[in-house]
Amino acid sequence: MAWQEIVEQTVTGLGYDLVELERSAGGLLRVTIDWPWTAPVDGAEVVPERFVTVEDCEKVTRQLQYLLEVEEVAYRRLEVGSPGIDRPLRREIDFIRFEGQIVDLSLKAPIGATDSTVSALRKKFRGTLERAADGVQWQVVWSDAPEPKPGQRVSKKRVPPPLQALTFSLDDIQLARLAPIVNFKGRQSPGSAIDA
Repeated sequence: MAWQEIVEQTVTGLGYDLVELERSAGGLLRVTIDWPWTAPVDGAEVVPERFVTVEDCEKVTRQLQYLLEVEEVAYRRLEVGSPGIDRPLRREIDFIRFEGQIVDLSLKAPIGATDSTVSALRKKFRGTLERAADGVQWQVVWSDAPEPKPGQRVSKKRVPPPLQALTFSLDDIQLARLAPIVNFKGRQSPGSAIDA
């Protein structure tokens, strides 16, 4: 059995989700874990999201150290951590989970956006992740208008800037991550307004 399968079976066996697995030339073995997520069922009470703690990382580290020694997998250092604020999106369930969030997207090949003036050579986008109208593909929606400066008054009569959309399939993606947007006012539930 390959060492990647050993790590994945161990992490999932402990009740966690393997987000990312990286092995560097210097002997570093980096394992990123998260709690499994299931889509909320219509009418069911929404379960608050759980976050990986230091104790969770310690538990996985102890188990992996023992198992990697038994399987004679050579490594110098083992790091187990949570995905953080710039979590990678790799699987379909990740895209479903973070629909409506701001993401950074890098494509394998340049694609022009639909109904826009986006350069045909552009490969990197930042915008809101949404399901495309066909229900199969995804799209990222953004505006190239500059964000208002903090404290700047914005007229309620102001015409909103035009939005642009890029439709893509998961096969088109080279790298997708949640955009690291830091809010110093504490955790907010998705869609809730931030008090100014």
